[in-house]
Amino acid sequence: MSSVFELLTINNPVFKSYGFWSAVLVLKVLAMALVTSSTKRRKSFVINPEDAMFAKGKEIKPDARDTDVERVQRAHQNDLENCIPFLIISFMYMLTNPSAVIATNVIRTAVLSRFAYSYSYINALQPFRSISFGICFASMIYMCINNIMYFF
Repeated sequence: MSSVFELLTINNPVFKSYGFWSAVLVLKVLAMALVTSSTKRRKSFVINPEDAMFAKGKEIKPDARDTDVERVQRAHQNDLENCIPFLIISFMYMLTNPSAVIATNVIRTAVLSRFAYSYSYINALQPFRSISFGICFASMIYMCINNIMYFF
């Protein structure tokens, strides 16, 4: 059995995989904030009066709705709802000292499916959105069950 300190080193391939894919996922979540703001700017969508300077003379409509802006915002919200639990559960999974091949593939698959999910959501691509969500969800369930069995 490995100590926690051995698992949390660059010599552990699962830790390296977790570190790499977690950073990629966080960059993706941050990029969604930029996609949201650029969509608002492109659509001249302004909710807050202080943001009117970006609207280039357009009328401010605090109660306005724009389906494209809302779609991007929902995709970003979904990231926040799913990526934070993923980062926590995958970190705990790494502490179970899983097979490097399995762990790397489970983590990689979950992160890449989040990219596919956001792309599918923004572009209204069903059933791809549901499939990509299900893949990430299944990866997280796998890690949760593994953690429960290990730590019980």
